[in-house]
Amino acid sequence: MDWLIWVGTGLTVIGLIALVYCIFAAMSAKRAGLPDDVLRGRLQRIVAINMGALLISVLGLMSVVMGVFLG
Repeated sequence: MDWLIWVGTGLTVIGLIALVYCIFAAMSAKRAGLPDDVLRGRLQRIVAINMGALLISVLGLMSVVMGVFLG
């Protein structure tokens, strides 16, 4: 079950990279001084990416735990 651990680790790293991207994208959107409706649209898109990144990270962590338990 070593492959499950490595696949889970990869998914977790991809999710964490996407979360860091969301943090920097939200900070740059807030600093841009955009009108409220444009800012709200960008932040809604960032929140959608953030939820996907969290899902990928959770699936990766679950894979790592399952790989450890089964291995």
